[in-house]
Amino acid sequence: MDHFTTDDGERIHLKISGDGPPMILLHGWTASHRDWHPFMDGFNARHRVFRWDARGHGGHALRSDTPVTVERMAQDLAQLIEHYALDGATVVGHSMGALTLWQYLRDVGAARLSRLVFIDQSPRLLTGPGWAKGIYGDFDAARNAAFMRDLKADFAEAVLRLVAEGHNPAARLRHAENGEAMQSARRRLASFAAGPLIDCWASLTAADYRDVLKTITLPTLLIYGGASNFYGADVAHHVRDSIPNALLHIYDDVDHAPHLWQRERFVRDVLAFVDAGSGEQGHRA
Repeated sequence: MDHFTTDDGERIHLKISGDGPPMILLHGWTASHRDWHPFMDGFNARHRVFRWDARGHGGHALRSDTPVTVERMAQDLAQLIEHYALDGATVVGHSMGALTLWQYLRDVGAARLSRLVFIDQSPRLLTGPGWAKGIYGDFDAARNAAFMRDLKADFAEAVLRLVAEGHNPAARLRHAENGEAMQSARRRLASFAAGPLIDCWASLTAADYRDVLKTITLPTLLIYGGASNFYGADVAHHVRDSIPNALLHIYDDVDHAPHLWQRERFVRDVLAFVDAGSGEQGHRA
């Protein structure tokens, strides 16, 4: 893998491939650059694609003492863009990657970006008075504190339960059946250094980007799962209505990773959006 070194001495690993205008792909919590493998044939033909393992992710041991937070990941993104002298980048963020991109927009601005894609994420994960559009619709601070205790006790199982106990019946069934795919996911999660990922989760659940949405002026594509584990359609519509001229696609009957379930459609939608430039006023497809 390629890498660059951040200002605090951390080594950020990434894959660079393809040719054309820059595209940066930001994965979700506990994931890595590998999540984007299925889309590379389509994207590499049109873009120079940068896929990182966010700090604390991808199985890379940390070199610095800096806590893994969404603010620090946004700084890492800014330094990636600066290191590789990228301008006019399309940035795609799934889940944690969407939060990282919202933090980047808050801290740095959009001057070096051209288009934005957000996949199945709420601008505030925790629910509370006046806000029911976070995880499950009822994942408040007390529930999050209990979840973080579970992470410290058995990281892998806590993550798997978080996915299974949401809105998606198929995810609950897969967890209950505990087949080879579930066991493989458990082994993978158990192999990670849990501490940095728990720090990261604490940061993600402390964040609130509702104020950032209305400041976004770049062309924006939203892709949400119609059967998301974590969010109902009201979250997708809230984000669409909060970002001026955002284009929304809801992929019916798929979960929190809609792009992985409808891969050809995802590549087609993203490339068409990039070609179209400004998109169209929020609509459901």
